[in-house]
Amino acid sequence: MRVLVTGVKGQLGYDVMNELAKRGHTGVGVDIEEMDITDPKACEKVITEANVEAVIHCAAYTAVDAAEDNAELCRKVNGTGTENIAKVCEKLDIKMMYISTDYVFDGQGTRPWEPDDERHPLNMYGLSKYEGEVAVTSHLKKFFIVRIAWVFGVNGKNFIKTMLRLGRERGAVSVVEDQIGSPTYTYDLAVLLVDMIETEKYGFYHATNEGLCSWYEFAKEIFRQADMDVKVTPVSSEQFAAKAKRPFNSRMSKEKLTACGFRRLPSWQDALGRYLKAIREMDAL
Repeated sequence: MRVLVTGVKGQLGYDVMNELAKRGHTGVGVDIEEMDITDPKACEKVITEANVEAVIHCAAYTAVDAAEDNAELCRKVNGTGTENIAKVCEKLDIKMMYISTDYVFDGQGTRPWEPDDERHPLNMYGLSKYEGEVAVTSHLKKFFIVRIAWVFGVNGKNFIKTMLRLGRERGAVSVVEDQIGSPTYTYDLAVLLVDMIETEKYGFYHATNEGLCSWYEFAKEIFRQADMDVKVTPVSSEQFAAKAKRPFNSRMSKEKLTACGFRRLPSWQDALGRYLKAIREMDAL
């Protein structure tokens, strides 16, 4: 299978390209230099010439706080850019996978969000990703919309790398304890996404590593597994002022994965251990 992957310089796009290659598929990787997704003509030209059977759309504007001040750009990339790709996939009659986020929900309550729940984003980033979802469903029947959360991978910045750096520099960190969710390792996620794109089991899905934690519990486990003596102080979202509102409840139900015969991701603690080993080995090279 030939698959075009957007955002290959990011954490997820990088791992998806590697996973496609492992399976014997041909990944056609693009980033902004090869295809500016906000340019509809560029999207049509690149996707058409790539002669692919599917698109996995990982590219996104992901700076959550900056999005509050750069709303137009954020919506142009995540909303309009996604629609540009969806229109080409519609014209060529090829399947599209769009990577979305828990931020499309308002984060209230404690029950896990179901894939078909109503969406009420709290911030500009969430709104822009919601607009991307609407664009995909408006143009396509052959689509996968996969919502993920708390992402980490070897190729890029993330919470784990930030914690390790701050732990080394300061020996102490303060971390929010009233937001609950599940981390997602892009290596594990890439395996599932390629499993999915090989099928025609279209629709909305949630995909994170198994198990729940707060950001505070996540940080504690990072330092425990990294064997670092760092003081971690729990704080409330109110105390930790951020420009964009974050959802308190990012629990997401993955029952649909099981129902459709897909393998769920390993526990987040297991993923964290493998991730720390992977970045240690990269640093040693």
